[in-house]
Amino acid sequence: MRPWLICALFAASISGQDAATISAQDAAWQEELNDWRARQAVELQKPDGWFTLVGLEWLHPGDNSFGSGHDNQIQLPAEAPPHLGILRLEGMTITLRPPPGGFPDGFLINGRPANPQTLVTDPDSDKNNPRLTTGSLSMYVIHRGDRYALRIKDSKSAALVRFHGLKWFPPNVKYRVTARWIPYVPPKSTTLATLVGTAYSQPVPGAAEFTLAGKTYRLEPVLEDPAEAKLFFILRDTTSKSTTYGACRFLYTGFPDRGLAQPGKLVLDFNRLENPPCAYTPYATCPLPPARNRLTIPLPVGEKRYHE
Repeated sequence: MRPWLICALFAASISGQDAATISAQDAAWQEELNDWRARQAVELQKPDGWFTLVGLEWLHPGDNSFGSGHDNQIQLPAEAPPHLGILRLEGMTITLRPPPGGFPDGFLINGRPANPQTLVTDPDSDKNNPRLTTGSLSMYVIHRGDRYALRIKDSKSAALVRFHGLKWFPPNVKYRVTARWIPYVPPKSTTLATLVGTAYSQPVPGAAEFTLAGKTYRLEPVLEDPAEAKLFFILRDTTSKSTTYGACRFLYTGFPDRGLAQPGKLVLDFNRLENPPCAYTPYATCPLPPARNRLTIPLPVGEKRYHE
């Protein structure tokens, strides 16, 4: 066999092996993406997921009675007892007090019978706030800026019963990019406005610089929870005018390959762009994207609008 033919056959063999490897990698990536999308739907349908959110009642200074009775300042769904309790707001302190006649049977706080107490309200993070439950209802006080509200969830909500699945763009590996991580030393901070008119500050550890269609863009994430090795990107692109939720979408990633404080690389898979909670319910208090995260290009991947 002629030498040039041997070389050509060898090159074709190597090329075929490379193509097979790439194809297998793409298949594994798409399978992982599909699994993640399925988990998103499961999370939203949990008894305390965003589809169960049925109310957000802002507290005023002094006593705020709550229950299903019409004489309450906060009226709960009909399945709640007529008078459940009283939330007293004094400065930055929330105390739970019993209604006349005492707390009703079956009213629990973190799984135990209710008793008068001060309720913990971490600003802009609700993970540790005490859960007040009765029947299918779960409630907790949230702290947003200088305001407080009672968030109400119902595990039998109409939105949960009518859940019809999430909508996604087809997977597109072109929108899985490797960005250059540019650390901010020391980290910066940014003030995030919310849909309910409040604002709060979050640390910004750096910026992710990436290229799409020959142009370079930069996005800044925040550290939503310092205890987690996770970056939180709040962004908007031009699909928000037509096919995606108008306010923003979220993207969560791990840390860059060399950590936050060193220059490195960070994978941005825009196929994992997800809707914020406010895309499903009017009772959420979502942050809005900072000006620098409002892209002038379309990202036709990830999650589409739910209500259209």
